[in-house]
Amino acid sequence: MDENNITIYVQEPDGSVTEHEAPTDMGLSLMEFLKASEYDILATCGGMALCATCCVDVLEGEEKLNEMSDDEYAMLDTLPDLLPNSRLACQLQLNPDMQGLKVKLHHQS
Repeated sequence: MDENNITIYVQEPDGSVTEHEAPTDMGLSLMEFLKASEYDILATCGGMALCATCCVDVLEGEEKLNEMSDDEYAMLDTLPDLLPNSRLACQLQLNPDMQGLKVKLHHQS
């Protein structure tokens, strides 16, 4: 694996897990990476933490993520089905510390 890449795992709707190699040197957010990987993320606001359509549930690696901003918390707080491990993918910049992160799209059952 390239030293500028990390492995991210995405739990699919059927419960299976897909492994992805994600670049950390391109300034991408998790939302941008998931969209590029053809996941069904609306990202209506374009990554401004204004819509919560890129919400993911962090299944493993939550401790590796940056602290939640007030804007992110306020947006997540509007979701009726918010989970303690929910985050906005647009607010998570890919970085080497996120190696092994496992998420699922929040709107999936």
